[in-house]
Amino acid sequence: MDKKRVIVVGGGITGLSAAYYLQKEAAQKSLPIEVLLIEASDRVGGVIQTVKKDGFVIEKGPDSIIARKTSGIQLIEELGLKDKVISNTAGKSYILVKGKLHTMPEGSFMGIPTRVTPFAVSGLFSPLGKLRAAADFVLPKGAPQTDQSLGGFFRRRLGNEVVENLIEPLLAGIYAGDIDNLSLMSLFPNFYEMEQEHRSLVVGLKKTMPKPPKPAGGAKKQPARKGMFISLTTGLEEIVIQLEKRLAGSIVKGTGVTEIAQHNDGYQVTLANGSVEMADSVIVATDHFHAQQMLSKYSFMDVFKAMPATSVANVAMAFPKSAIKKDIDGSGFVVSRNSDFRITACTWTHKKWPGSTPEGMALLRCYVGKPDDQAAVNMSDAEIVKLVLTDLNKTMNITEEPLFHVITRWNKSMPQYTVGHKERMAKVKSSLAAELPGVYLAGSSFEGVGIPDCISQGKGAVSKVLDFLQQ
Repeated sequence: MDKKRVIVVGGGITGLSAAYYLQKEAAQKSLPIEVLLIEASDRVGGVIQTVKKDGFVIEKGPDSIIARKTSGIQLIEELGLKDKVISNTAGKSYILVKGKLHTMPEGSFMGIPTRVTPFAVSGLFSPLGKLRAAADFVLPKGAPQTDQSLGGFFRRRLGNEVVENLIEPLLAGIYAGDIDNLSLMSLFPNFYEMEQEHRSLVVGLKKTMPKPPKPAGGAKKQPARKGMFISLTTGLEEIVIQLEKRLAGSIVKGTGVTEIAQHNDGYQVTLANGSVEMADSVIVATDHFHAQQMLSKYSFMDVFKAMPATSVANVAMAFPKSAIKKDIDGSGFVVSRNSDFRITACTWTHKKWPGSTPEGMALLRCYVGKPDDQAAVNMSDAEIVKLVLTDLNKTMNITEEPLFHVITRWNKSMPQYTVGHKERMAKVKSSLAAELPGVYLAGSSFEGVGIPDCISQGKGAVSKVLDFLQQ
């Protein structure tokens, strides 16, 4: 192979992962490949940002990585960070409905019950709501279709109450979107397949979910149960720091890419500072808005102009524990539409991640920015703190101002996979392959929003680049 040059556009976790794995493959296989990562801002890492202040470890973006998706832990181990891995405390979690906190029914998976008794005794639903949910056992499976909304699918199986008081708050907390617009086949195709195979979602989940391990040692007290998420004692930005170290000399920061165009047998990448870089292959690891702008000459990218993204504000507040007059045993709550709260969720970080907070202190992390309340994100810091405290006082009776707060606004940072997203992505990828061979899209706007999903997309793009370069 002649010497090849690959440019990765975008220095979030997707772009960093792509550049790291490409560099690693090239070194291991002695491939003559040069890697250059270009990031528009003055730092890499995207939404992964950790602040350390007065003994607190505060995440400004995501606070965890789901453990069952292995690409996250694999990268952590490769970076030599295994000894810093911690699991969240699997405490109770709650749903706020009509101003009251209800314990999440045990045995529910993404809001779908797998055990009847906790669901039957829950105060989240009326007797009629419970009866309607039980119809899942007898309703026929839906007609085969290419896609449908998450809300429509779950309402048909389980009824409005379960959706509005359980499923919607959970999923809105993850995707910051309206589940009546979000795509089932892009986000949870397994539920569609479950219904087609088992008819009942509840039956399908019970048959396919792994059984929890039986407690050993009879009546002996068992150790605290580990949660399903992991983080690092030093914060998730440690991953970014270690990746940047390994890519030293291969990163350009502080100037974005304005255009990617074909040039001879490769690509000409024009930067905002007027300079031009040449590449044999390009991985575009930005959001869909910037990807469309860089490739605006190509009409197949116009589909991303209409793809929505919502904004959220992350509000972290530190208190002495004594300030919380009504303490709650658990790790946090999500808020249903049937509440007059403007926050969408609250994490008791000092309980979820005990090592993140000094002794005697509490750290609360709340989110603002419902799909129909985007204006809240752009309020002033003082207004947001007042809004959040007003809501928290209704449940926790906090009587003091926070010792300090850290507010982070993530504008248009939550891409929305609306109905038909998977088909639209397939068409874009097909057009890219035909018209711009060697250019690949990867990142949260395209095929998965979580950290492990983004890492996997970065690795996947590397495989495609290597196949392309070796043709």
